[in-house]
Amino acid sequence: MTAEEETLACAILRALAEESRGLDAAAASGVSLPRLGKRLGQGASVLLRELTLMSDATVGGQRGPGWVRVDQVGERWLAHLTDAGRAVARELPAAGESP
Repeated sequence: MTAEEETLACAILRALAEESRGLDAAAASGVSLPRLGKRLGQGASVLLRELTLMSDATVGGQRGPGWVRVDQVGERWLAHLTDAGRAVARELPAAGESP
């Protein structure tokens, strides 16, 4: 993972954690990709590629860490933070801080 990809992954984890703060996994309805993209200044295709790598999907013969889940509900794509993703997000430095 490049430094740029790592930065985007951290930003996604932080954004999803903020959106679901105070909600349990069952109550969190997810964040739409357009909303997440607007917040992070990224296009949906960039986000979808990064979210796929952060999910439990197998890409290039290697399974991802399972930090997020992406669902399609009707015509909406929603990103959800998993319990594993919440654990990682809690360990991230605040935005703008050095690790």
